[in-house]
Amino acid sequence: MNTVGLYQQAFSAINTAYDRTLLASAKSIGEQLDVTGYDEQSTLRVTVPYAALEAFEADNQSRLFYRVSSLGGDMVSGFRELPFWRGRIQARPPYAALVDFYDDVYQGEAVRVAVLLQPVASGTGRGMAVIQVAETLELRTTLARKILVDTLWRQALLLAVIALVVVIVVQRATRPVRRLSAELQARPEGDLTPISARDAPRELLPLVEATNEVMGRLQHLLENQKRFVRDTAHQLRTPLAVLKVQVQSALRGDMDAHEALADISQTVDRATLLANQMLALAKVEQLRQQPEQQAIDLAQVVRQVALDVSPLIAEKDIDFSIETQPARVQAHEWMLGELTRNLLHNAIRHTPPGGTLTVRTVCDASHATLSVSDSGPGIAAELAARLYQPFSAGNVHHGSGLGLAICREIVQALDGSIALENRHGHGGVMGLDATVRLPLVQNKTTGGY
Repeated sequence: MNTVGLYQQAFSAINTAYDRTLLASAKSIGEQLDVTGYDEQSTLRVTVPYAALEAFEADNQSRLFYRVSSLGGDMVSGFRELPFWRGRIQARPPYAALVDFYDDVYQGEAVRVAVLLQPVASGTGRGMAVIQVAETLELRTTLARKILVDTLWRQALLLAVIALVVVIVVQRATRPVRRLSAELQARPEGDLTPISARDAPRELLPLVEATNEVMGRLQHLLENQKRFVRDTAHQLRTPLAVLKVQVQSALRGDMDAHEALADISQTVDRATLLANQMLALAKVEQLRQQPEQQAIDLAQVVRQVALDVSPLIAEKDIDFSIETQPARVQAHEWMLGELTRNLLHNAIRHTPPGGTLTVRTVCDASHATLSVSDSGPGIAAELAARLYQPFSAGNVHHGSGLGLAICREIVQALDGSIALENRHGHGGVMGLDATVRLPLVQNKTTGGY
């Protein structure tokens, strides 16, 4: 498109320059005119030797033709085959003369024609002559092509310089990117340390930071997976070993069959509880990475879990009370149910037969609060320091030590908090209060609570 436009522009400029020569030729012929008679009865006479036009020929490439006619088209002198002008003069011609320029064909060749309306007056008459001067286009086309080629060579050289500069600049600008790519490819498998790219282009820094953030999350997931596999292997080894000893003892007849089956059943129950809680701990981490959470009514979940564990409450004849207030929090329903179930199981386990257990959900302007209050012995001082660590149960025969660890992971995933405090009275510990605070939906979506 640029080449076509450049060629047309060059040809138009050349036409403007050479049209002046055609006009000069026409004026030169007009000086040779004579007339007798007036207006429509006038008779024009002219004698123009072709040699008179040679002065206006730029070189021997192009040829000039002329025709002098009356205003009505009657031939006076020149080349009869040159078509008579049928156009009209512009309202504002480009020169101070009655002149028109147009393209035509003469003897099968393209020509450029200048038409001059020349008034002619003498002592014996007055009239109007139409002078046409045509020029073939060889010189104009050759010159336009030369201008085009010269310009294209300069543009090609300029494009080559620009391309070279672009290549050099891009190579220099992307050098840190290529070096960073090489460093990442050379990393050993499993290396998720942050990328150090202090010399990277400023536009690349957000991508590096986002990549480091993703790698940090992957590192966290891998560490959790390794810890899960390590802890599972370690914790399941003991009950499986105990189970094997019990089975061997029963096969040898060292103990009564009914008693042996009862011990085996207890060992299987502890192993099942441990496996379920280990899977629950892993599922919390999995759900933490999933943003598809919903607005869940905490009170409804708490009531459903309380109904599920009611047989355990009735078995120990616990005085149980529950008070709930609607509280919508952003969470997975499984998380809220698992959190409530672990807190209630711990409270039921440590509440003595005939004791009291109270569950409440209340709301303030920004948070929903779930409190579980039992009448058990509370938390021992030596256990408080490692309260939320996995496998730190106060009584290994009644728990795996994962319940509170699961609760803490769930609360952290929901941007909440959990606290366990002994309830004092009458000079001693009267029970334990477990308090969980979770942000309400409207506060969490606006980002402040």
